[in-house]
Amino acid sequence: MSTRVFILSDHTGITAASISRALLAQFPHQSFELEEHPFLDSLEKVTAIVTEIARLNAEHQPPLVFSSFVNGEIRDLLVRTCGKRLFDIFEAFTPPLEKVLGEPASPVTGQLHGIGNSGSYTARIKALDYAMIHDDGSITRNYEKADVILIGVSRSGKTPTCLYLALHNGLQAANYPLVDEDLESSRLPGVLQEFKSKLVALTIDPRQLHRIRQQRRPGSRYASPGQCEWEVHQAENLFRKHHIPVIDTTAISIEEIAVHITAEIMH
Repeated sequence: MSTRVFILSDHTGITAASISRALLAQFPHQSFELEEHPFLDSLEKVTAIVTEIARLNAEHQPPLVFSSFVNGEIRDLLVRTCGKRLFDIFEAFTPPLEKVLGEPASPVTGQLHGIGNSGSYTARIKALDYAMIHDDGSITRNYEKADVILIGVSRSGKTPTCLYLALHNGLQAANYPLVDEDLESSRLPGVLQEFKSKLVALTIDPRQLHRIRQQRRPGSRYASPGQCEWEVHQAENLFRKHHIPVIDTTAISIEEIAVHITAEIMH
């Protein structure tokens, strides 16, 4: 049975989500069901979540709870409700930092993502807008402004990776899905030829692709094992022919994919 994991924050939740996912990844034999609840900036908003946690506790199915709140009242409520299954990110690191730095912390909601660089938050929002506008090949203009253009077959992980790169790295990432017409030809799609140096390809095991597509469109040709195998085979041939760097997304997290892409960009 999967353990439910609540990731709670009074702001974007990026910090809590990143840390909790990294920690849970250290337990590969466990199954987790993650729920992210950002912008819980009042006691009223938190109460609904706490009620659900209390219900699960009463049913002997206590969840894990990761939190990043600066509001003391909310933090106290979570401590009372969750007990030892609460992992308060600020509480884990703030007291040791206060001791080392010799002064008490002055917590401010949402301050982390702007620290040291007042333009970084603006850059991430701009990058997020770019990723959403240039998702799935819907708009192919302004590719010259892209830091990277991800290509691959449908459901290989392009969209979530672009959003992650925008939110965490401030990178303007577009993505272009390879359709049957592209895959039947050995030529790089015309709109991409000018930007070959920006391309990074994502591939995936055909069996995993089949499972993902089957959830979206069960029983369809799109989700059939044969179609998935053909698309991946054709796409990988295309990548090899045009010497496009390839990342296999089958068994790695979005965070790991992003690290590999960043390394390719800096190479």
